[in-house]
Amino acid sequence: MARLIKTEKEVEGRYTEQWVVVEEDALEQWPEGPLRTVGRAATRVDGLARARGEARYTQDIRLPGMLHAAVLRSPHARARVKRLDLAPAREASGVREVIGPDELDALADEPNYEGQAIAAVAADTIDQARAAVDAISIDWELLEPLLDADQALHQESYLDDPKRYERGNVERGLGEADAIVEAEYRTQSVLHNALETHQSVCEWEGDTLVVYTSTQFLWGVRDEVAGAFDLPKDKVRVICRFMGGGFGAKGAAGDYTLIAAELARRTGRPVHCRLDRREENVNSGNRNPTIQKLRLGARADGTLTAIDAEYMCLLGWDGWLPPTAGPAQMLYACENVHTVEYGLRLNAPPMDAFRAPGFVEGTFGLECALDELAAKLDLDPLELRRRNHADHDPMDERPFSAKELMECYRRAEPHWERRHEVRARSNGPWKHGVGIATQIWYGGGGPPSYAWVRLSGDGTATVLTAMQDIGTGTRTAMAQIAAEELGLPLERVTVELGDTAHGPYATVSGGSSTTPSVGPAVRAAAGDVARQIREIAAQRFDVEERVLSLTDGKVISADGGSWPLDEITGLLEDGQILGKGARGPNPAGMRVMTYGIQVAEVAVDVETGEIVVERIYAVHDVGRVINPLGAESQIEGGIIQAIGHSLSEQRLLDPESGKVLTQTLDAYKL
Repeated sequence: MARLIKTEKEVEGRYTEQWVVVEEDALEQWPEGPLRTVGRAATRVDGLARARGEARYTQDIRLPGMLHAAVLRSPHARARVKRLDLAPAREASGVREVIGPDELDALADEPNYEGQAIAAVAADTIDQARAAVDAISIDWELLEPLLDADQALHQESYLDDPKRYERGNVERGLGEADAIVEAEYRTQSVLHNALETHQSVCEWEGDTLVVYTSTQFLWGVRDEVAGAFDLPKDKVRVICRFMGGGFGAKGAAGDYTLIAAELARRTGRPVHCRLDRREENVNSGNRNPTIQKLRLGARADGTLTAIDAEYMCLLGWDGWLPPTAGPAQMLYACENVHTVEYGLRLNAPPMDAFRAPGFVEGTFGLECALDELAAKLDLDPLELRRRNHADHDPMDERPFSAKELMECYRRAEPHWERRHEVRARSNGPWKHGVGIATQIWYGGGGPPSYAWVRLSGDGTATVLTAMQDIGTGTRTAMAQIAAEELGLPLERVTVELGDTAHGPYATVSGGSSTTPSVGPAVRAAAGDVARQIREIAAQRFDVEERVLSLTDGKVISADGGSWPLDEITGLLEDGQILGKGARGPNPAGMRVMTYGIQVAEVAVDVETGEIVVERIYAVHDVGRVINPLGAESQIEGGIIQAIGHSLSEQRLLDPESGKVLTQTLDAYKL
């Protein structure tokens, strides 16, 4: 029997209430630790296809009669179009269609940041399209851009209303402190630079729009495009079977998709619209800069008495206010906390989500201030963190679904203790040191997500779900989950994903939520198939269903019998056993979080400023790991990316004009 209940869903710190249908016969939780397939290292099931060039990315789509689009984008941070003559573009060689600001909402005649789309051309080749864009005649009225954070704060130029949070009394807490640290920290804007740039190919098949796109959210693109063109949602089909990275910036349709769709509608031919690397580094999103002002107070024994934090988040012209105050509110046990977050709207390219948006920046400021507090108290920084460990959610007293941060600290301690011998290696201008920082993030996901599993007569299984694998290996994780539940070798499971017309709804790939959201649905669907197999086997071999289990491609009886799975499925010939599954609700009354700590050994030439990262040790508490090889890859990739963000990467804006100065990879030090 199905029940309709309301539950809580979280993606990147944004909580929503969600109605979900729950089946009464939910599967029992797997036992802790590695199982036969789940929890064991597995190479990617699509690894060879990617390595051999067989994987078909959006960039590889070549449809008959396909046209190519180029976009005229604003070279100014704020301006108004005084005159726009598209006739030279229409008359250019190979051009099939030209559209301007009055023909598509995604095109503007008063741009508010460099890179905003003004007009677009579809031509037989990309070179012809770009030449036609260059031929467009345009006159601008330049307007004064708002670029200064203090000025924006004074003018109350907010993209979102300021967010305020308070528990206890911060001023009282500071009055009780034996030591107080006041500090200001700034984080710069960094760019995603996914290997595959933002792009879409759009084709109208009758009254249905087919969108091939590089996206982290098939269904979000479907809904956005359907709304833009006033179509029923199921009249938009979105396909992304492989994608070359996103890091958070590919959750929306983007102007390039809407431009391609409109040009395809007008020409009756498929249209490919792709951002080149310069456009990517201007107009595809960024991790927004922050200005953080913190006050921390503590007693002599290290107990935190107050955390007071103000965050100015420079969001650009569009986007959303990420939870930068989250670590200050949630990471440590402190009775007196006050935070305020300002989402400043400036004439700069819009921000977008980027690997734990907000928490990365907020953790940086908080952990730096905590180190300064430890020095002022003459306390071991690791011990200071231990003494302020939160045993339950500091915001609302909820218990955690699980938390092993203290175990992370224990495992990191031997590496932290190396700091004495590391410092002793300092010689001349080269100084050596060790730093630590705690990590907190979400990752529980939630409903809705669905999956189907099909078991064929030859004993092979296919998982179908319209999710996307953004390069993190979730296709492999879904195969492992199904193989575990069906008792099949991994090589006998195939996963079909990436097409809204060929599978049920699945959630966005963002906020570390894909596997915990879609994985339970896949397990439930596989469990449905497994139940049917046991029922059929019980009838076939005249045994009780309760004594049967599936292992190593066999049906095993606790009474001693054993039969190959295909001995049962083979009876069906071309018949199939079909299972369906849905993601159930999150545990009621609990907070689902992930934690960790990293220890970095670094050498610095204090005369030249040269920095060498010599060693990093990471311990992460992320719940059940489906594929240890994939999890290690994610951690290593995050560390590599963080080193770049810390030491070399920075999007630079001209402070007067607002133009992006780091548009190429010879200027932006990836």
